[in-house]
Amino acid sequence: MSAREELHARVRRLGLRGLHSQWERVAEESWVVELVEIEEEERARRSLERRIRRSRLGRFKPICDFDWNWPKKIDRELVEECLSLSFLSEAGNVVLIGPNGVGKTMIAANIAHQALLGGYTVLRITASEMLNDLSMQETSSALNRRLRRYTTPGLLLVDEVGYLSYDDRAGDLFFQVVSRRDQQKSTLLTTNRVFGEWNQVFPRSSCVTALVDRLLHRAEILLIEGESYRAKEAKERTEEKAKQRAKKRRKSSGAGEL
Repeated sequence: MSAREELHARVRRLGLRGLHSQWERVAEESWVVELVEIEEEERARRSLERRIRRSRLGRFKPICDFDWNWPKKIDRELVEECLSLSFLSEAGNVVLIGPNGVGKTMIAANIAHQALLGGYTVLRITASEMLNDLSMQETSSALNRRLRRYTTPGLLLVDEVGYLSYDDRAGDLFFQVVSRRDQQKSTLLTTNRVFGEWNQVFPRSSCVTALVDRLLHRAEILLIEGESYRAKEAKERTEEKAKQRAKKRRKSSGAGEL
């Protein structure tokens, strides 16, 4: 395809009908390339803003702030591979497993953000929000419409799986979401439970084994071990405040003696 033909194809993709209709007359004009580039950049910007707004990603710390020396165990190479979005091209899944406060959500949010920058649609939601939403649907047609909310995004980030336990229907609903996305679109999960403990999360569900099997199919499992980084930060803040109070008391005591 020649440069002129490629430019014409871009005009058609953008739906610039006036330009397309006058193509033979204006194709060689120097301003055409700049006009097409401006239109493409503006549409890409609006698309990104729209996808970020709909993703519910919210605020998060950038991956450059992650303290790789804090966890006792973490596969940094695998994290960086996930950030490259290679799993999305294969419709694979990513599951981050670890105790509270080790950075699972921070890493997952950064992966989701990279997906947005890469042109994918993303939805972030906690497991309890999603399952409560689905369980409130009273008819099969309403449930099917609502399921589309979770099966449509190119990447679904389900946060905090395992922090609560659910009734038997919740396991079935989770299975429906995962199975409808299986081999078509990627799912990204964070959980504080290894898969062998998921029968405690969905204690009366008959499809826990099938649910885990679908998730593990072509999945990257990222296991993080360590103490809570949030607890570490809270301890450091408390110690710093105690130092500041002690310093003020010494200053106040010195002023009193004068």
